Amino acid sequence: MNFIKNIFKSQLFRLSSLNSVSVLVRVVGGLLSSKMIALFIGPSGMAVTGNLRNFLGLIDSVSILGLHNGIIKYTAENEKNQERLHAILSTIFIAILVWTLTLVVVLFVASKALNSWIFGNDNQYVWIFRLLGFLLPMYTGNLVFMAVLNGLGLYKKIIALNIVGNIVGVLLSALLIWKYNLSGALFALAAYPAMLFLFSYYYMRKRYRLASFFKGGNFDKNILRSLLSYSLMSLVTVVLSSLIFIAIRNLLKENYSAKEAGYWEAINRISSFYLMFASTLLTVYFLPKLSIAKSNLETKVIFWSYYKAVVPVFTVGLISVFLLKSFIISVLLSVEFLPMHKLFKWQLVGDFFKIASIILGYEFFAKKMTAAFIVTEVFSFVVLYVLSHILINRYGTTGAVMAYAYTNLIYFITLTIYFRKKIFAAPRS
Repeated sequence: MNFIKNIFKSQLFRLSSLNSVSVLVRVVGGLLSSKMIALFIGPSGMAVTGNLRNFLGLIDSVSILGLHNGIIKYTAENEKNQERLHAILSTIFIAILVWTLTLVVVLFVASKALNSWIFGNDNQYVWIFRLLGFLLPMYTGNLVFMAVLNGLGLYKKIIALNIVGNIVGVLLSALLIWKYNLSGALFALAAYPAMLFLFSYYYMRKRYRLASFFKGGNFDKNILRSLLSYSLMSLVTVVLSSLIFIAIRNLLKENYSAKEAGYWEAINRISSFYLMFASTLLTVYFLPKLSIAKSNLETKVIFWSYYKAVVPVFTVGLISVFLLKSFIISVLLSVEFLPMHKLFKWQLVGDFFKIASIILGYEFFAKKMTAAFIVTEVFSFVVLYVLSHILINRYGTTGAVMAYAYTNLIYFITLTIYFRKKIFAAPRS
């Protein structure tokens, strides 16, 4: 387990904007938010807020054209070349501003259609999409500014903003859920990211004259083209996952009830909290190692170090979650969610295969294997959607988590076959 000690000693871990402090605060904030929704709104409210969360995740990525990682990369690479950096940031700001204003119009014009898609005809929350349209420039501005600050290496400020964001989000959610129940929860989800714009704008304004970035003469099509090619993998995952999860949740609501959809949302929320630690560990420790691995044998060593040290720990954790499921439901949610007891077995099986396959999926990013990544990602989401349709019709909500487990098993087998030469690479004689 020496590699764990190395993680905590490494500069990358200490300085990464996604370090343990940020993740821990995010998890605690998510747990508190879920608890309040469970107590005051119940399973049906959990399902409705889940759909909005997925839609906001979609807006997150689409509103900045999937450029988050590209902005960080290009800013970091050109920090000392102020003229080049100015051209890059000008191109980014102008392109995203034009695109954001287009999305604002779409959100206002299509608000009724979006309401029907996300909430169904019985829930009239058209105002949420109009509110989101009004706040979108601040929402998007915050995402861009945070990416730039990250690229500039201002990690302490990023961590502070993440902590402030989660605290503000929890307090705002608590107040609005207490006062206005479901409407309050939806308002908090839509509004609080935009509030963070005030903080990120303050840090950016201290460093730059922001108005200078919006001069048309600074726009460079070649820079934008390079950035857009970098964003494709991010967009595919976020867009497909958001659309598929909304579709599955709506399928459960239509065929069974909003409560059943809420149980499925709750089990996914619980799962996301511990999977967040796995993805962070991969980002700060394993991804850099995979990126610099020069041979199949070097990559094999990294893969197997993960399987020998990380997977067993998470397996013990998953078994513990299964044994303590009643306690977890009571503490994190409420007794109203006890019927979701039956979902844990299949969800945890799915999580095991997700954890087993995630290291292989990161190899696509490490070696920039864009085409292969998109094909396998689309394949896995198609499998998830088809299996969900088949199994939900036969087994109800349990069918949704069965589909998740089978999909991750198939994805793991697919990646194992695809990367077999790296996983089982033989030493050169």
